[in-house]
Amino acid sequence: PRGVSPEMQVWTPQQLRTFLTHARHDRLYALWLLVATTGMRRAELAGLRWIDIDLDAARLSPRRPRVVVNYVVHDSAPKTRMGKRSLALDPATLAALQEHQARQEQERADIGPAWTDSGLIFTRPDGAPIHPDLITDWFQRLARNAGLPPIRLHDVRHSYATAALAAGIPAKVVSERLGHANIAITMDVYSHVIPGLDAQAANAGASLILDDPRPSERPGPKSGPFTDK
Repeated sequence: PRGVSPEMQVWTPQQLRTFLTHARHDRLYALWLLVATTGMRRAELAGLRWIDIDLDAARLSPRRPRVVVNYVVHDSAPKTRMGKRSLALDPATLAALQEHQARQEQERADIGPAWTDSGLIFTRPDGAPIHPDLITDWFQRLARNAGLPPIRLHDVRHSYATAALAAGIPAKVVSERLGHANIAITMDVYSHVIPGLDAQAANAGASLILDDPRPSERPGPKSGPFTDK
């Protein structure tokens, strides 16, 4: 039997902005920005490697998630076939990753031979991997200190998807960025957003069809069998 999924809680875009402002100088700021602007899963973020990202092309491809089973971390495969995706990065997130890379290179130089070359993007100061559960603990502490309503790290993924759909980004695009197996999953998970989108579509369609055309486009006097000459 399937277990009951935890109730979804989301932050508004304004609350996400508050969190990111509070975390701006945190070592993992690029990670928090990534989950807020791409909706990546925790396992994908924990397993993200520098070979998975092309900074010149502003794209990344999460290929080796790090999942936790009884607190033991395992390298895994993408959760779905669509999980093997290529994600475009916005300029702010790209800049944060470049800044993070420079900081990590400085930490490598400072530590020298004791550096652990894990190849991961998000590591401890000595290069060693961060346990995914510690990423969650870190997030919750930051959120609490920012005075925000408590949510799970996974709910930031939901917050991204909800905001993207509400902003009018096509559900198919959001589904592909989230790595869902198909769009039906996206529509089911975010069904709470659909009524608002339906209302927007109704208003936009009606406005396009029923509004008076612009003056330059208004038809001239009619001529035909039922008009006076």
